Amino acid sequence: MIITKKYVNDLTYKIVGAAIEVHKILGPGLLESGYEAAFIKELALRGFKSARQQRILIDYKGEILDTELRLDVLVEDLIVCELKVVKALLPVHEATLMSYMKHLQRPKGILFNFYVQSLYHEGTKTFVNEYFTELPEA
Repeated sequence: MIITKKYVNDLTYKIVGAAIEVHKILGPGLLESGYEAAFIKELALRGFKSARQQRILIDYKGEILDTELRLDVLVEDLIVCELKVVKALLPVHEATLMSYMKHLQRPKGILFNFYVQSLYHEGTKTFVNEYFTELPEA
């Protein structure tokens, strides 16, 4: 299968739907680990392959460095999802997600903040990078 921008965007829509379902059922205020477990379960119920707490290796001048960095959830080995429970997302949260996307060479990332009342309107931000830009349209 050829990965296209349309495929990535359609997958993003479905992932956001799964996160909204989790938020609708659990509401705001839990720890990130609770949302992460429920999100993984919801993705599985919807037929998606996901991995949680995947370690991120960094290529530094041709040498692979093992780090303590771990992403929250990787869906279909394509979209990086970071889950937060904070009063307000900070630039460091966005930078972290973008860094994970770069080092994993993944085209899109979704930052979820489960602290908010409406995950769809206030708690979801998507990001793309050069790997997305290079994908064919459809």
